[in-house]
Amino acid sequence: MSAPPQHPKHPKHQIRALHTDSTVTVYQAYRPELGLPAARDGRFPPEWKRDRMTWIKPSFLWMMYRCGWGQKEGQEVVLAVEIRRDGFEWALRNAALSHYVRGFHTDRADWQRELKRAPARVQWDPERDLHLSGLGHRSLQLGLAGEASRRYADEWTVAIRDVTPLAHEIHGLVREGRLAEAGRLLPEERPYPVPDGLLDRVVPIRTGETTSPAS
Repeated sequence: MSAPPQHPKHPKHQIRALHTDSTVTVYQAYRPELGLPAARDGRFPPEWKRDRMTWIKPSFLWMMYRCGWGQKEGQEVVLAVEIRRDGFEWALRNAALSHYVRGFHTDRADWQRELKRAPARVQWDPERDLHLSGLGHRSLQLGLAGEASRRYADEWTVAIRDVTPLAHEIHGLVREGRLAEAGRLLPEERPYPVPDGLLDRVVPIRTGETTSPAS
C-alpha cells in the first residue's frame, strides 16, 4: 500500500497547535473521575500521578484518533490543557526522540543513554483527517516523565477545559457527511514558531537529508 500524500503546505515534521503569545494548547483524555475534577478546578487533582509518563498532543484530531472521539473506555473526558510556552519549549529542549534512527543517532547505545537521561521524549505520528485516516505529514506527541511531568501538572498548566461536547459535536457532523461544518469547528491549529535549534535533537533527519523548517 502506498503512503498517504503529504499535505503541500506542511513539512513532514512540524508542530501545529492552538497557541497565543504565552501559551499553547495540548490535549489529553481521561476517565471521568480524573477528567471532570481537572476541568472543574483548572488543575490536575492529587490523584493524577505525577510520577508516571504522560503524553500530550497539540493536534485535536490526533487526540480524537487516540480516544475515539471520547468514546473509548477510560478516555471519556477530553481535556484541552493550556500550558505556558516556556514550559512546552523546556520539555522540547530536554527531550529525546522516542525511537532509534540509524544515521541520525551516533549508535543505538548512545540513543538509549540519551533516552534514559531525558525527562521528555518526542514521537512523530501520522496526522489525521476528519475521518481519522492517516496523512503524509506528522503530528507531535510529547511524553513527559519525572521532573517534566511534575512541572506540567503544577507549574505550566494555565487552564483546563472539558472539550468532550465539542468532540461529540464534530463527530456527529462527520458521521452525517457534513465535513465543511465539522471542519469549521476544529481548533485553529497554526504552525508553532519554533526557536532556532529547538527541535534539532528530535526531528529524525538522517545524515545528508534536508527538511523544511519546522516553524
